[in-house]
Amino acid sequence: MSLTIITNKAAMSSLQNLNVTTGNLEEVQGRLGTGLRIATSKDNSAIWAIAQNQRADMGGLAAVRLGLDRAQSIGDTALSAGQTIADLLVKMKERVVAAQDVSLNIVSRQALEEDFSALLRQVAQVVRDAAFDGTKLLDDSLPGGARFLADAEGSSFITLSNQDLRLGQAIITLSLGSSILTLSNAAGSLSRLNASIDNVSLALAEMGAQLKQLEQHNTFVGKLTDSVEAGVGNLVDADLAKESARLQALTVHQQLGAQALAIANQAPQIILSLFR
Repeated sequence: MSLTIITNKAAMSSLQNLNVTTGNLEEVQGRLGTGLRIATSKDNSAIWAIAQNQRADMGGLAAVRLGLDRAQSIGDTALSAGQTIADLLVKMKERVVAAQDVSLNIVSRQALEEDFSALLRQVAQVVRDAAFDGTKLLDDSLPGGARFLADAEGSSFITLSNQDLRLGQAIITLSLGSSILTLSNAAGSLSRLNASIDNVSLALAEMGAQLKQLEQHNTFVGKLTDSVEAGVGNLVDADLAKESARLQALTVHQQLGAQALAIANQAPQIILSLFR
């Protein structure tokens, strides 16, 4: 090997190796800093694109879960109100049956009438107040029910049906003016009340089934979100234990490369000794 001053092949080779080591070290430091093996498209364009698509799906699923959580609250509010109405109807039946006692005097019958009317007004009040975030399912404000997104593509929905529990309608046939002041009125009210109790029970059963379906779907969407997130992690997350070991090795390698470059740069000094 010839000794030259103009061209130092050993130094050039050492510098190239040191640059490679420094680049690898910066890459490892970036992975440790971000926790990602693939942080940008230049790291691996194909895997990065797949991960971005999956992140978009996760965003859609997050919106679906938010909507389903809201639906759950709306349904729970309506169901609680419906159960309250069912309990009120049971109390009303006590008054109606009591009003059929032929031995009652006018004062007692009037007291039962006032109690019965108060319960009717309370049913109407519960229907008016049963709302969450402005959505009501116990009156006729949403004839088709409330629809909520069921998937990230926006192509399927879950519906909570409207159950019209207003007085004087198909489910509760008693009206606000219903009376038990006379025996005939009490008999007619009892017939309508028994039908109303059966209708409300069926309506609440349907509502409970729909809420159970919604709850199960919400749980599924949560599990699906977790699976997609884990899949993205498998694609792009860095193995920090492995990267830490590489960091140690590359740090030593860089130091050795710097020493090798220093030695190579001193080689021309040997030429000076030839002219002493």
